[in-house]
Amino acid sequence: MLSTLPDLHRSFAEQFKLKFQSDSRIHSLLAGGSLVHGGFDKYSDLDFVVVVDPHYYDNIMAQRIVIAGTLGHLLHAFTGEHVGEPRLLICLYGPELLHVDLKFVTLDMLTQRVEEPAVLFTRDSLALECQLAKFKAQWPDMTPEWFESRAWIWLHYAVVKLGRGELFEAIGMLSFFREQVLGPMLFRRANLPQRGVRRIEFHGIDPDDLLTSTLATHDSDSVSMAIRKAVDAYINLRADALPENIADDAARWAVLAMLKAGTRT
Repeated sequence: MLSTLPDLHRSFAEQFKLKFQSDSRIHSLLAGGSLVHGGFDKYSDLDFVVVVDPHYYDNIMAQRIVIAGTLGHLLHAFTGEHVGEPRLLICLYGPELLHVDLKFVTLDMLTQRVEEPAVLFTRDSLALECQLAKFKAQWPDMTPEWFESRAWIWLHYAVVKLGRGELFEAIGMLSFFREQVLGPMLFRRANLPQRGVRRIEFHGIDPDDLLTSTLATHDSDSVSMAIRKAVDAYINLRADALPENIADDAARWAVLAMLKAGTRT
């Protein structure tokens, strides 16, 4: 597997593998991301799951940045609380820049997972295989009701920011809406895992340019039109799997009325 990677990635991955193999506290090293999903290229990150002996887990967690610094020329690193994953260490290595994610877990933590990892090394293949076999990887796709509960609140946020003249905030919300709602719903339409807007250009799943129609410049009329297009795109995609919590669509009409009133002032 590693032999197929670009030179920079292969060199780092092999170096990481050797370093972790030499540390008796490390039970296994697993790889995920593009290495298992496919589409790996020179722009890809390296995503590793470091399985730690539970007796040393707290110690390893306390020393994560120090350990990461022994693996290569570490420029910066921070932990992943912003994505709800405090076990994750996000690293940037140099001098030729490479993004590497290191998630530190124990065997018992290999429960809920979104992908089936590749095993780069393990000290106990039977224990690892048994643990992985207990649970099936499942991508966290959202339900129609999840989208409906959030869509109009987020769109309302964009409308009020537009009304106040906070165009950057409104544009930011539209970007967030594409990532959290429209992109995943386009993936759903294509019967693919809902991966935000990741690589969406390469899947060819937006032939009607629903996403590009929601792009705005720093101009009130442009932002207003983009919000309207975001509403249209959501209604278009919502029809694929109607949520049970539409009710009378009151939130939709209220948001549109507010947007219309705001553009007249």
